[in-house]
Amino acid sequence: MARFTLVIGSKNYSSWSLRAWIAARQAGIEFDEVVVPLDTATTRESLLSHSPAGLVPVLKDGAITIWESLAILEYLAEAAPEKHLWPADVPARAHARTVSLEMHAGFMALRQACPMNCRKRCETFELTAETRADVERISALWRDCRTRFGGGGEFLFGAFTNADAMYAPVVSRFVTYGVALDPPNQAYADAVMALPAMQDWISAGAAEPVIDKYEI
Repeated sequence: MARFTLVIGSKNYSSWSLRAWIAARQAGIEFDEVVVPLDTATTRESLLSHSPAGLVPVLKDGAITIWESLAILEYLAEAAPEKHLWPADVPARAHARTVSLEMHAGFMALRQACPMNCRKRCETFELTAETRADVERISALWRDCRTRFGGGGEFLFGAFTNADAMYAPVVSRFVTYGVALDPPNQAYADAVMALPAMQDWISAGAAEPVIDKYEI
């Protein structure tokens, strides 16, 4: 049995679960995985058995239970400091936390118009003006991070960090809905999609039998 248990929702749909899961995988932190299928008659009861919020993801470490995504990422960074899930450089670390919080609190138009669905591909999808504004802001944010801090690798701050974990579901959404990106941002998105952990998540999501009611 691993030290940690990570409770997640259906991999095809749960963007917040992906954030915690891919951070732990990239850091090489072993964990036992509990998947709670979303949108079933027993989902709410099952989730409440793991945390009082009734949401995923949930990280358990012995008697400690953490049920908020950014808090989980912070906890993982403390559990494996040698993996540098936040950048070591102080200005870069401050910026990584800032853009992660912007993702956590914002981009509601994108979330609502383009729900995560790893196995779906939309050949023609029209973005609303509000969703297009979110895409443009994310694109500008990625370019800024890569230009200022990303010289040492393929990711926002060079090496993979929690900031990339926060934006991994956005990359998935852009692929699903065919959102066009400029070459530098497409290269970043390709790097995220090429991660073995990301490919494992997508493959598992594609194999899930659960179909969300919004797809029916």
